[in-house]
Amino acid sequence: MLRLVALIFTVFAAFPAAAAVEIQTVTSKGGFNGWLVENHSIPFVSLEIRFKGGASLDLPGKNGATNLMVGLLEEGAGDMDARAFARATESLAASFGFDQSDDAVSVSARFLTENRDQAVALLRAALIHPRFDPDAVERVRTQVLSNIKSDLKSPRDIAGRAFETLVFGDHPYGQPESGTLESVAALTRDDLIAAHQAALAKDRVAISAVGDIDADQLAALMDDLLAGLPEKGVPLAGPATLNFPGGVKVVPFDTPQSVAIFGQKGIDRADPDFFAAFVLDNILGGGSFESRLMQEVREKRGLTYGIYSFLADKDQAKLWMGSVASANDRIAQAIQVIRNEWVRLAENGVTQQELDDAKTFLTGSYPLRFDSNSAIANIMVAMQMSDMPIDYIATRNDMVNAVTLEDVNRVAKRLLDPEHLSFVVVGQPEGLAATD
Repeated sequence: MLRLVALIFTVFAAFPAAAAVEIQTVTSKGGFNGWLVENHSIPFVSLEIRFKGGASLDLPGKNGATNLMVGLLEEGAGDMDARAFARATESLAASFGFDQSDDAVSVSARFLTENRDQAVALLRAALIHPRFDPDAVERVRTQVLSNIKSDLKSPRDIAGRAFETLVFGDHPYGQPESGTLESVAALTRDDLIAAHQAALAKDRVAISAVGDIDADQLAALMDDLLAGLPEKGVPLAGPATLNFPGGVKVVPFDTPQSVAIFGQKGIDRADPDFFAAFVLDNILGGGSFESRLMQEVREKRGLTYGIYSFLADKDQAKLWMGSVASANDRIAQAIQVIRNEWVRLAENGVTQQELDDAKTFLTGSYPLRFDSNSAIANIMVAMQMSDMPIDYIATRNDMVNAVTLEDVNRVAKRLLDPEHLSFVVVGQPEGLAATD
């Protein structure tokens, strides 16, 4: 049986192309709304649940509470301690995953149709009746503290934290998701109970399911699984005020290679120019080896192994970000090339060939994301969290193809902001003057 389960978890029968994915909306008697894609060819279901809020809900002085709480959800629930819960999960050949980010708590479940009721009951216990046993709390706390200590030695993690502090300041986004050594060490069981009640609530949940389950069964599942949650969580964090001063902030660190994270203000997904910006980012640094930054920084000058940019669509902040790593004696040149490309793209735009190549890449690669029921469930729940229309999968490539050269070049002038493009560099950069 375990061999069959492993096969199902890793190889899913060919799913229809993205445009052919048929999503149903399902409303339960208890008022939960879920999205469903039925596929009865394999007796297996992927379930994804998201709760808005995540680590941004941590109270002042309690940084890391949500992260630690989420890490404990499968460490004992109801009348089962951690070992009993693990044995029960294994006996059902089920798989549960719990994670968190600044904006969400994520719950994933995979189970066979024949074990659906038992798997849901086990997951319900984890979500509604976590035990937070003292031995489990200390074991997971030790793991979290170990990870934090490791991050304190990682140039990339140090750069990420410094960038968040610079850009977000006192907003919850400016605090470390996992907490600090001091804040995590001080968290109590009561803090974890409070974090659980704050984050896992009915008023902020999104649900998707893919596989061997129909609408009536999903409706019943949602009520059975989630009815015991609190009606409302604590208020969500408000919009972040972004600080992009321009220039360079240097964080000294003893390493032969400097890491730079850079960024400026981004664009809201609801903005009419979003898809033009999305295509523009692909040309700038979000695509393949053909992107401007990859060509100029790596291919022509050999300054890095890899460089990329992306639009960061956080719930309370929209950013345009990127990252590069280079030897200490070359990072200054890499940063100058990035700045030059920011200016060149803002002033001169892109070519028709670049636009055509970006469209081909973006539309051709999109269907490849729909290669498993878990991938489809993840895409659907992300769509719900971002308030995207249910037909987005079918229309997304059309919206990419509708972007014109005029659109891209107009948006480049509107959005690209070389003056406020800000860099945080961790390392021992040579010939790079800090401006902070």
